[in-house]
Amino acid sequence: MRPTDLVSPDSVCASLKATTKKHLLQELSEKAAKICGLPAREIFDALLHRERLGSTGIGEGIAIPHGKLAKLKGIYGVFGRLDRPVDFGSLDGAPVDLVFMILTPESSGADHLKALACAARMLREQGLVATLRGTRDDDALYSLIAQRSKPFAA
Repeated sequence: MRPTDLVSPDSVCASLKATTKKHLLQELSEKAAKICGLPAREIFDALLHRERLGSTGIGEGIAIPHGKLAKLKGIYGVFGRLDRPVDFGSLDGAPVDLVFMILTPESSGADHLKALACAARMLREQGLVATLRGTRDDDALYSLIAQRSKPFAA
């Protein structure tokens, strides 16, 4: 699975304005609703449900919120860079400024885990992460992600 299997140019945002975790999840949900056709509220509820199980902040300023939705027809992702980091309840306590949200159908099984692994592997590349953090343009941000043309193994 490649990062571009998860995100499209329309699902990348280099300037998220959220100031809290809840607001960030709402902003991501609204963006996702436009690309997947489900109501933003359903997406937000799925993300919030998952966050109640434990923070999806993986540390070092990165979060990978995710959720499963019964009505979803495929796997969708939204990648964003926040203008200002927000407290996300990450285990390391670091505020989040990069977020890769993933939505999958309830029946996705292993594909859900493959998508999460793909996002996590991409965001472990320190050079890429530093470049993503310095990018302020949606198209340039997507281009950086698209350069990850090699699929990640599951």
